[in-house]
Amino acid sequence: MLQHPQVKGPGVGLLGFSKGGEVCLAMAAFLKNITAVASLNGPVAATFVPFSYKDKFIPIVTLHEYKAKAIDSKVLDYSDVMDDPFQAPGNQSRIPLEKAEAQLLFVVGQDDHVVKSEYFATKLCKLLQAQGKENFQILSYPGTGHCIDPPFFPLYPIGSHPVFHKRAILGGEPRAYSKAQVHAWSQVQAFFKKYLIVN
Repeated sequence: MLQHPQVKGPGVGLLGFSKGGEVCLAMAAFLKNITAVASLNGPVAATFVPFSYKDKFIPIVTLHEYKAKAIDSKVLDYSDVMDDPFQAPGNQSRIPLEKAEAQLLFVVGQDDHVVKSEYFATKLCKLLQAQGKENFQILSYPGTGHCIDPPFFPLYPIGSHPVFHKRAILGGEPRAYSKAQVHAWSQVQAFFKKYLIVN
């Protein structure tokens, strides 16, 4: 990417949603020249597929499908199926973001029913702060579920779970979600302009 003629450098920015946010965070933990990362409801642990880079290996966090809660006969709430990456045994799967040099922006929906994204982002930032790091910020939106799309995309509060392939509640309420879309995407752009554009 840095060799591409349209990339100004000296570093790159990464934007990812859900699993994509998780991958971006892992890249920031292990790769150089990552300047800024915006993670939208991304897990802070390896999910579904382990991470392997040189001599580093992060195993996947365990998911317990039996912990899914039935909302009705056709829709499940998966928010409690993942082991906590801040407590054993799930802590082996946490991405070591204390190693990241990049600026980190966590955009989280408080009504996310796929990942406990607000809890994970808050716990992670407290951990980073305790280690003297200040390279993070959280944007947290009430009434907003797992999907935080660009402005004017329609809300889809129910979808297919990416692992279990069953109907899952994603969360969100139309009015709050619409406001979050407009605000979050303007903040993401401002974040990248602040940390990537060299005058």
